[in-house]
Amino acid sequence: MTVNVFNPADAESWERVEEALIRADVGVPATVELVQQLEAREPANEGELVQGLQELVEEMMNVDGGRRLALGDEPTVILVVGVNGTGKTTTIGKLANLLKSQGKQPLICAADTFRAAAVEQLEIWATRAAVDIVRAKDGSDPAAVVFDAIQSGKARGRDPILVDTAGRLHNRVNLMNELDKIRRVAGRAAEGAPHEVLLVLDATVGQNGLQQAREFTSVAGVTGIVLTKLDGTAKGGVAVAIAHDLKLPIRYVGVGEGIDDLIPFSPQEYVDALFQEKW
Repeated sequence: MTVNVFNPADAESWERVEEALIRADVGVPATVELVQQLEAREPANEGELVQGLQELVEEMMNVDGGRRLALGDEPTVILVVGVNGTGKTTTIGKLANLLKSQGKQPLICAADTFRAAAVEQLEIWATRAAVDIVRAKDGSDPAAVVFDAIQSGKARGRDPILVDTAGRLHNRVNLMNELDKIRRVAGRAAEGAPHEVLLVLDATVGQNGLQQAREFTSVAGVTGIVLTKLDGTAKGGVAVAIAHDLKLPIRYVGVGEGIDDLIPFSPQEYVDALFQEKW
């Protein structure tokens, strides 16, 4: 994110700040609020501008005070949703591996029963993470698979249960209705389930990710975001837009293809990376 030399008394300097934020995919509403708060701070020079902006962005990103996943005493059901191609299935494998390293005993539920290679791909990741997986025949009712997986998790003492759902476009009504059914059935299998709904977003899609987040939140009750492909050409500013506009926390970020390349989100580290280019 770059601007030319900053002059606090120059209107064009403030316009360049706005342009830099928008180019970074921060979005118009968040940009307007950030610039207004910056102007109120009256930065005297470029250094104060950058420091103030970093502080404001970090504060904006800290949606829920750094709360981690809601992992309780009972089997926690974590529904993982998103459109095709975001890295949803690989994210589940990485998340299972991460949680296992933290002393948990995850169980993966393969509820994407329609895409031919989905279950096989998920099984590869389950093997890599050395965790159990519950699957059903191709074409089975996804909600029934989720119900069976929760029951199996209870019987085996597995926790949490990570549910892989079919990738779906946020504007496909029938598929979104199916997601709502999965939520209802999960609630019958375990009280309060799903306890977390993680939306996997591709950071490279920019502001389209914000629209995806809106749609999935309205149907699936998204509680957090996993932002993938931050190691590529992604500007990453869409995370600011999501935090500002939807008040959704970023739980994890994917930074590579390896099984260990999923890390808990840190607002401070995110801001450092977003501002790594000189202003």
